[in-house]
Amino acid sequence: MNVYKKLVNNSLVFAVGNLGTKLIVFLLLPLYTSYLTKSEFGLVDLFTTTLSCLIPIFTLSIFDSVLRFAMDKNYDKQAVLINSIVVTLCGFILSILIYPIFINILPFDNLIIYFYLILFFQSTNSTLTQFVRAQGKIRLFAVSGIINAFSLLVCNVIFLMVYHMGIIGYLISLIFANIITFLFLIIKGKLRYSFKVSKINVKLTREMLLYSIPLIPNALMWWIMGLSDRYIITYFLGLSATGIYAVANKIPSILNMINSIFFQAWQMSAIEEYDSKDKSKFFSNVFNVFSIVMLVSTSIILVNLKLIIKVFVADNYYEAWEYVPFLLLGVVFSSFSGFLGTNYIAAKKTKGVFKTSVIGAIINIIVNVILIPKIGINGASIGTMVSFGVIWILRVIDTKTFVDISINYKKIGLTFIALFIQIKLLYMNLSFEYFFQLIILLFIILLNVSEIKIMIERMVKVKSKK
Repeated sequence: MNVYKKLVNNSLVFAVGNLGTKLIVFLLLPLYTSYLTKSEFGLVDLFTTTLSCLIPIFTLSIFDSVLRFAMDKNYDKQAVLINSIVVTLCGFILSILIYPIFINILPFDNLIIYFYLILFFQSTNSTLTQFVRAQGKIRLFAVSGIINAFSLLVCNVIFLMVYHMGIIGYLISLIFANIITFLFLIIKGKLRYSFKVSKINVKLTREMLLYSIPLIPNALMWWIMGLSDRYIITYFLGLSATGIYAVANKIPSILNMINSIFFQAWQMSAIEEYDSKDKSKFFSNVFNVFSIVMLVSTSIILVNLKLIIKVFVADNYYEAWEYVPFLLLGVVFSSFSGFLGTNYIAAKKTKGVFKTSVIGAIINIIVNVILIPKIGINGASIGTMVSFGVIWILRVIDTKTFVDISINYKKIGLTFIALFIQIKLLYMNLSFEYFFQLIILLFIILLNVSEIKIMIERMVKVKSKK
């Protein structure tokens, strides 16, 4: 199959799963902002972000190895799965052993039982979903995401709207959604037949860990940045401010959805095509189209940002729009750095991911500490944007030894200037703001019309060949 056709086909399958999943999660925002106070929403956001940050640490990011090794024909897929599960279980046991530490340092010690249940099921599901994906069962992978989101929606309606259980209802919904997803993957993926204890292999486990451990900072990158944002905001501004920031972070999830759709398909294509002679041309063509999609999408969201907030967020959270623009740019830079990060993964040179991620995380914390006390919540948004921007630049330089990607810096630079003008207009609150925003959006589209044409032509060509 043509490499572009395969990438587009996989992207379309992941699009179905992600659109369903992200749409449901986004539609939950009005529910959360109506039934949880700012402080409550700030606390549950702190809870889930802390959890997501700890999962790669306790699992040693072994789920990243599952995708890479299970796709490699030189390795036994069942052995890859069982060794990953063993590492995950060992990590969970370790987390239980340090229970006394958690009780004393976490700001939600009264919710610790929910913390452990979600930790277990999310860690296990991460491994199972990556294994299903590596086997080429991308439809099953996509459906599992939809089932998880739909289960979350139903449970939240029951526990928040009907029984008014607040934070506890929110967390019970997460637990039920993860259990249902776990059972679906085991049954429909027929994974119970792959759990063969006889295939536990210390040598393979060591090899997988040597690959996955340097990826921990990459897995933590977004979460460390998000977590440091939230804890520093909570320290200087309180839980209510954290709740507002949590809502602001939900809007970039629209953009992140586009990145997730592409990235899940791109990871597989990058690994498969890494040894190809034309990989530099392939990587360059894909990046230039992908970057334009992300930048144009950012512009469209900025045009409609205030309307989105009005429609989907309760009135007492309306100010959250002010903190969205720089978070959107943070997602753009994050997606660009993630694209280049696949070069390390495909080459099995994950130390580069470690180095660039650590630098980015340090910069984020420094900017947060400096800006949040001075300018408030937007200090965290700017810190996120700056740190991911630095990571992208470092990876552009560092990955040239793997793949020489040709980037049209002039067009990307002009597009970013246009986006900053859009952001400035948002804060000015002009009478004809929407009209001016549309003009800038049109300028961005015309500036990148050649790449947009190429993307449309390739998609039409793929569709006509079906």
